[in-house]
Amino acid sequence: MNAQTNMISWRGLLRTAPEFGLLAAITLTVLGQLFASSPAKAPNGSEGNQSAVKTDPLKPPAQGSIPVAFLISEGAQIIDFAGPWEVFQDVNVPSRQDNPFRLYTVAETKKPIRTSGGMQVVPEYTIANAPAPKVIVIPAQSEPSSAVLDWLRKSSKTTDVTMSVCTGAFVLAKTGLLDGKSATTFHGAFERFAMKFPDVQLKRGARFVENGNLATAGGLSSGIDLALRVVERYYGREVAEKTAYTMEYQGQGWTDPNSNNAYATALTSTSDHPLCAVCGMDVDPKIAAKSVFNGTTYYFCSDDDKKTFDAAPERFVTKQ
Repeated sequence: MNAQTNMISWRGLLRTAPEFGLLAAITLTVLGQLFASSPAKAPNGSEGNQSAVKTDPLKPPAQGSIPVAFLISEGAQIIDFAGPWEVFQDVNVPSRQDNPFRLYTVAETKKPIRTSGGMQVVPEYTIANAPAPKVIVIPAQSEPSSAVLDWLRKSSKTTDVTMSVCTGAFVLAKTGLLDGKSATTFHGAFERFAMKFPDVQLKRGARFVENGNLATAGGLSSGIDLALRVVERYYGREVAEKTAYTMEYQGQGWTDPNSNNAYATALTSTSDHPLCAVCGMDVDPKIAAKSVFNGTTYYFCSDDDKKTFDAAPERFVTKQ
């Protein structure tokens, strides 16, 4: 494993795996903004966001735990899988003797995986011997192999929910399961996702999108909200609210899938504050890769984004 593969920043990851790169450093900022939003409804019945989403309940087993598989590979973004993991592990249903959810990691092999930020994770199961999941969580990660995609297709035939978080949507979309359906992903990957998967209807500014047993969350902390939504579908809103309360999680995005409107419109690049023409990330024009199209100079945070732009510049120019 070389040092480039282990780079922590999403800018570095974008250079090594452009479809799955993320900004680990953004996480704290995003969460800080999220926690400043309206508080979660506490167990004492205080008012929370009552924005209604379709109930669409799921039936938990009469006995035993719901198996939840976290599919990971090199570069997996920590908050994308650790956030939902925390949600599912904190669920408490007093009427049940078993833990509501049984959580485990799955990878192509049991070789230790270096995640974003350098954390090393040893998968509990491989795709060859993992228990059949009822819920699959797909975080942002490296390029999936054909064997992993086959496992996802096969396993999703019997899941209640197969959910992606952030650019994990690229992995899910590569299975073909999202064709003809709507989905969302990390806001910095909207353009790349739309170009790569034209048969998927991209919903910009959605906190999460649900289609039958498939669900996609926006970036980073959005996975926490989608996980809380899954808890609500299994055990009801009160249990989900108490889970959020236990976590001291005050975000209300799980009650309103349209709460990501801040990301529905791309930021505008200016001469004083230039942005990457592909992902919208800050760039330094003194050192950034650049292209000239119709007399205008466009800057990029990586050579891969420059290549993406050069392949179809009109798609990015019209959105500026």
